[in-house]
Amino acid sequence: MQIKAISFLCIGALLSACSDVAVTKDVENYPVEEIYERAEYDLTQKDFADAAYFFGEVERLFPYSEWARRALIMQAFSYHRDEDYENARSSAQRFLDFYPADGDAAYAQYLLALSYYDQIDDIGRDQGLILQALQALRIVIERYPSSEYARSARVKFDLAFDHLAGKEMEVGRFYLKKNHFSSAIKRFQSVVEDFQTTKHTPEALHRLVESYLSLGLVKEAQTAAAVLGYNYQSSEWYQDSFDLLSNEGVSPQIFENNWLTSVYRQMIRGEWL
Repeated sequence: MQIKAISFLCIGALLSACSDVAVTKDVENYPVEEIYERAEYDLTQKDFADAAYFFGEVERLFPYSEWARRALIMQAFSYHRDEDYENARSSAQRFLDFYPADGDAAYAQYLLALSYYDQIDDIGRDQGLILQALQALRIVIERYPSSEYARSARVKFDLAFDHLAGKEMEVGRFYLKKNHFSSAIKRFQSVVEDFQTTKHTPEALHRLVESYLSLGLVKEAQTAAAVLGYNYQSSEWYQDSFDLLSNEGVSPQIFENNWLTSVYRQMIRGEWL
């Protein structure tokens, strides 16, 4: 969706310059065209809050009209540019509810997803926000695969997925530092099982080696190191794991009858179970 900068018909009179436009927000007696153009003018001035207000007035005063449909998606855009993400979501969802088959439905869903995604600024944030972003982005990808927003949604989905894995790693490292090895293992296991495609998998496997060795679970540590070696042998994490096992007088090796066996089959042999 592209926003076109159009000439502004100044409200109330034909003035020589738009800088003289009236600042009143009481527009109930104005034609829909002038209210809409006032909103577009505010967009060009980066006054996103006022733009959202006037687009909302178009929808309120002229419901079920073509103007209302256009104003609603523009209101969602304006709120998003103003970083008012809650209202951006509300407007975008309302557009999807009222106009699910409209040509701008894909953009509305994309805006809804961005309203979650753009709040993810570090892995310390609540992971619930990341999950909501992933869910909304997946809808863009699956429901509108041919839209111009699908590719961007895929990129952002991968980044958000990586953020979620990073959150698990952050918590796992905390438990490892506090010597809560069983709790750390659960977090690193989650990364290996659920986030295999992210950049955090090699470190997660190495941290499993550390955690298992700390608990005296040598075979589990050997298996984790073997999976790491088969997939990321050139990484620094594999060398660190290899050194830890060497200090114990053992080497990476696959042992059956633990959860890493299925991971080995999935990642190495391609036997998806």
